[in-house]
Amino acid sequence: MNELLDSVYTGKEPIIDGLLYRDTYLFTGSPKVGKSFLMAQLAYHVSTGTPLWGYPVRKGKVLYLALEDSEERLQSRLHRMFGTNGTDNLHLATSSGTLGDALDGNLIQFLTDNPDTSLVIIDTLKRIRDSEKSDTNYDDDYDTIINLKNFADRRNICLIIVHHNRKLKSDDIFEMISGTNGLFGAADGAFVLDKEKRGSDEATLYVTGRDQPDAKLQLKRNVSTLTWDLVGIDTDEWKDPPDPLLESVAALVDGSCPIWQGSPTELAVALNTELSVNALTRKLNVSARKLRSDYSVLYRNTRNHDGRFIRIELNKRDDM
Repeated sequence: MNELLDSVYTGKEPIIDGLLYRDTYLFTGSPKVGKSFLMAQLAYHVSTGTPLWGYPVRKGKVLYLALEDSEERLQSRLHRMFGTNGTDNLHLATSSGTLGDALDGNLIQFLTDNPDTSLVIIDTLKRIRDSEKSDTNYDDDYDTIINLKNFADRRNICLIIVHHNRKLKSDDIFEMISGTNGLFGAADGAFVLDKEKRGSDEATLYVTGRDQPDAKLQLKRNVSTLTWDLVGIDTDEWKDPPDPLLESVAALVDGSCPIWQGSPTELAVALNTELSVNALTRKLNVSARKLRSDYSVLYRNTRNHDGRFIRIELNKRDDM
């Protein structure tokens, strides 16, 4: 426990602030609900760094395995959605091997050749799954997603796996994900795109994740471009009250002085706090993720030959 409290975990960089992180997600919906159009939209926005629905986007290379499409259909879809504004950052494929076979090596090779890749989309899970695996067996479902998650974690990428919903409705929208609970249980988060009426241009995108707030995004399809527009958002996010200590830490750095560094004792003096040095550093260790996300401050606590060394740095956005 002491070792944990003396460690600093800053959290993962978001791909889309508040919406998509370097985690593994299921993205599900009924057939023909518009999942592939939304996947193309996500892929394009990340590959160009264009804000999505007001959410800031960090630009990165994207690999989109559109395995239920042909190249002709992809060309027509992307042109209708985004016109002639292409990008070299978006890579597309319409066929692949399966997990445990050719796909593994192909993904490793692509990510080795393109280390700036931040997002991989697999559309759909069925197309890459070993035909001998059962989609009614919890262990098979769990192992399939956990293997993909372990791969994504090692490569520090965001992985979206497109899948289908079952036909039966449920009070819990995430229980509509086809297959066993092993799929949902192994993933870091899930998106479910749902329509009240099949032919409607309106849909709700339900979002949940281990380290992000649950949310419901009301979307409407643009009948001209077939992209999804945001109409409204309902989030269950709990906002902590301002923390005077974290505000004081953030005030140590600004544009003219982006870095503060020194010993824990010097930090305690600079903050004029009544906390003991040990209690101060442990509180900041635990708050490193919050400092980064809420105050745009990177906090590091390391040890050198002179003892503990604190570095506080203004977090500059490198995607703009």
